[in-house]
Amino acid sequence: MCLAIPGKILEIYSRGNLKMGKLDFGGVQREVCLEYVPEAVIGQYANVHVGFAINLMSEEDAEETLSLLREIEFLGRDEEAPGISCGEAGFDAVGTDSQERGANK
Repeated sequence: MCLAIPGKILEIYSRGNLKMGKLDFGGVQREVCLEYVPEAVIGQYANVHVGFAINLMSEEDAEETLSLLREIEFLGRDEEAPGISCGEAGFDAVGTDSQERGANK
């Protein structure tokens, strides 16, 4: 499954022969390739997957998507232990119990 995150286009420029841009993702700015959306203009929102803008979207659709992503993050939290990440709880990025891994060494 692919996940694209909406970002607002702040700047558009060329790098070599590529159309590039600086996009804002809720306060975090990243460089993004805009070659797949040549009609993009400053102020628009684009869905970005692995550094490539794959389509343009309205501000309303971008806000709705960001709201849903925030809701997913909230629902994914452990209500009994808020603020504890998987790493702090003894699990690595793939969900393997680090104590179990240590026992197998």
